[in-house]
Amino acid sequence: MNKRLVNMFCLNHRVAAYIPATINVDTEIDNTLYVDHMAAIMSECFGGATSSPANGYWMSNNVGLVKEKTTIVFAFASDLDKLDAVIDYLIQIKSELNQEAMALEVDGKMYFIE
Repeated sequence: MNKRLVNMFCLNHRVAAYIPATINVDTEIDNTLYVDHMAAIMSECFGGATSSPANGYWMSNNVGLVKEKTTIVFAFASDLDKLDAVIDYLIQIKSELNQEAMALEVDGKMYFIE
């Protein structure tokens, strides 16, 4: 290990929430308010957040292949004590946008909130 890294603090967890830009599975919407709110939650819980646009594809049970603009909001954290706040907001988004599932990535593993 580099000697200089020894004197730095490490955030060894990565939490990423995938925020859809659709309502009712495949109707496009502006997801800015949801992205901003998730970034605020992660910043409060973990000290900061970053967002990145992505194109998401998934197979819906109801409408087949869905292609959507997605925003990944992620943060690095020293611990996961406040992860429930992120999960709670994803559950709220799922309900408000009538999604079949919401995606949450924690330390490289994908979890689906159904």
